[in-house]
Amino acid sequence: MTIGDGSGRDDQRGADVNAGGGAFVRVGVAGGIGAGKSAVARAFARRGCVLSDSDAGAKAALKLAEVKQTLRAWWGDGVFDSAGEVDRASVARVIFADASQRTRLEGLIHPILHRQRAELIAQAKRNGARGVVIDAPLLFEAGLEKECDAVVFVDTPREVRLRRVSATRGWNEEELSRREAAQMPVDEKRRRCAFVIANGEGVSEVMLDDEAERVLKAIESARARG
Repeated sequence: MTIGDGSGRDDQRGADVNAGGGAFVRVGVAGGIGAGKSAVARAFARRGCVLSDSDAGAKAALKLAEVKQTLRAWWGDGVFDSAGEVDRASVARVIFADASQRTRLEGLIHPILHRQRAELIAQAKRNGARGVVIDAPLLFEAGLEKECDAVVFVDTPREVRLRRVSATRGWNEEELSRREAAQMPVDEKRRRCAFVIANGEGVSEVMLDDEAERVLKAIESARARG
């Protein structure tokens, strides 16, 4: 299950400097399912950015008492496991069967994620971080590109992505296609991105780090030019 992220703007965009006076950059990461967006996001984190992990934030939000109460009122006990926690697979079945229910869930979770991200960014600036990298499954769909100085497309062949989701999630090609149909087309995501980082087979962590540095320097240079 992926439920995207909040799309509210930060009103302090004009004050995007860190505690050391340097430009604070915001980088979004986009790509197809199984492209390895999180691996690329971690490369930016190793280069001095703070990671905003929307999927982890959504998982945490599902543990909040008020969220559980709302979901139980909407969908009953069937979306909870025996321990009383939200069963993400059951929720996924609900929202993929009915787009209106997905929109309903996003309306509940997105404001929570936006508050989390705003707090994380404020702390990152105080700590002198180089920037923030936003790893959100539905970055464009949620309008989060508006908060970014640039978005990076993670370029991975579909056959590689299929092998990855088959190994990690047990999906077949039909399931991957079904999930992708609920998102913006991969080619459109690529068209909207300012940078491309390849993450197919044989790409090492060192190579991803070098690419992250290349992108960061390009964004910082553009910011310096105004």
